[in-house]
Amino acid sequence: MPTELEELVGFIAHPNPQIRLVAIENLVPYSVSDPSIFKRENLTPVKHLKFLIRDHPKIAEHALTILINLTADASVVEFVASDKKFLGIALGLLVDPKEPNANLLAMLLANMTKWDGLEDIISRKQPAPESLHSDELVLNQLMDLFVKGADGSYNKHADYDYLAYALADLSKHEEIRRFFLSEQEYDSVLPLNKIKVFTEHKSDIRRKGVANIIRNVAFDVPSHPKFLDEDQINILPYLLLPIVGNEQYDEDEMLDMLPDLQLLPPDKQRDTDNNNIQTHIETLTLLTTTREGRDLMRNVKVYPVIRETHLRVEDDGVREACERLVNVIMADEAEHGAEKAIEEEDDDDNRIVEI
Repeated sequence: MPTELEELVGFIAHPNPQIRLVAIENLVPYSVSDPSIFKRENLTPVKHLKFLIRDHPKIAEHALTILINLTADASVVEFVASDKKFLGIALGLLVDPKEPNANLLAMLLANMTKWDGLEDIISRKQPAPESLHSDELVLNQLMDLFVKGADGSYNKHADYDYLAYALADLSKHEEIRRFFLSEQEYDSVLPLNKIKVFTEHKSDIRRKGVANIIRNVAFDVPSHPKFLDEDQINILPYLLLPIVGNEQYDEDEMLDMLPDLQLLPPDKQRDTDNNNIQTHIETLTLLTTTREGRDLMRNVKVYPVIRETHLRVEDDGVREACERLVNVIMADEAEHGAEKAIEEEDDDDNRIVEI
């Protein structure tokens, strides 16, 4: 015989919207404290929740909140993310400029992208709202939502910050890395160039997601010349500025640094999240894979920046990342081949991995 709580779960499918609202509103806390009640009867309650994201806005809000909490479970996230019809509905709602729950939809998508099967989103298409000025490729629409959300110019209800996490998870896949590095026909812009500007954004979520996207895409070694070319991606300023504080450098060091790092204001602060600093340093290390990358970092005096970061940021992960980078850029090229051989024998914990 079902418990009172299980009976309450059953009411989320009631034909009366007022009953659905009362039931789902009271169930939100249990999606954290007792998620098993939503997994009964082969996840039937989750099926109902997926349907409710198109219900009245308040009911949809609670349904999305519960789904976000439940998709922390790998079995539930696969059940939700593998439903192509549901994915299409969610993406259609997400791009609606009047959708009141767009941020929750972005959060749910960020959870769904943790399921590796969602990489086929690379080829998914849907009509784009005229005001989005995008094309029919879903990935381009997500990019344009993310950019326009930064100033609230597209949907007054949403900033789309959590798309940073969704895009970061998707960037683990090789084909989606290539997307970030490929000029799009509809606007002639590389997607990576659209988001690199957010490495110093006020939103912690944006900064973290974008830092991980850049790092993941940098695993594509053949693209490194494009990363470093001032006329293409020119990524170095966007990696170095977040890790620089208000420290002073010797004049001979400063003169060779990138123009963006010269004459910074006295109140300049480095990123407050040490994980982001570590991620940017790991990206710099990836970009030393080629001789051209190593030479450029030496020429523009990356070492003093890393030296000061190592000195001033009291974080073991950051300091270890600094040490690995310094070992590469301060080494003689004659020694570099031997050093690489030693690095390959290091324990896996010392390696940079995709996130």
